[in-house]
Amino acid sequence: MFGIDFSEILVIFAIALVVLGPEKLPRLAQTVGRWVGRARSMARQFREQLEQESEALRRQTEMRTQHAAAEASAQAAAARAATGATAPAPPDSASAPPTAAPATAPADTHERGQ
Repeated sequence: MFGIDFSEILVIFAIALVVLGPEKLPRLAQTVGRWVGRARSMARQFREQLEQESEALRRQTEMRTQHAAAEASAQAAAARAATGATAPAPPDSASAPPTAAPATAPADTHERGQ
């Protein structure tokens, strides 16, 4: 985790034993273990709370999307009912019938001899 090998941990333990003495070292180890356990518990609770919040936001977003789609569908149905249409017109121009170009009168310049 921190790049500390087993031999380095033994050296740290030996120095702590010399500095603190055999009476205080077990209590210190117990206190450190308790604090590490509390830190892990707090981290787990924090992660679970974040997951719950993200899940709630995801559900809320899905509900809004579904609600917007339902509203759009209802508005389209109401518009079709108001116009008397039974089905919506196709949106693409490929299925629309081709339109003829407007007929223009021939220029009179050639006929008059100009």
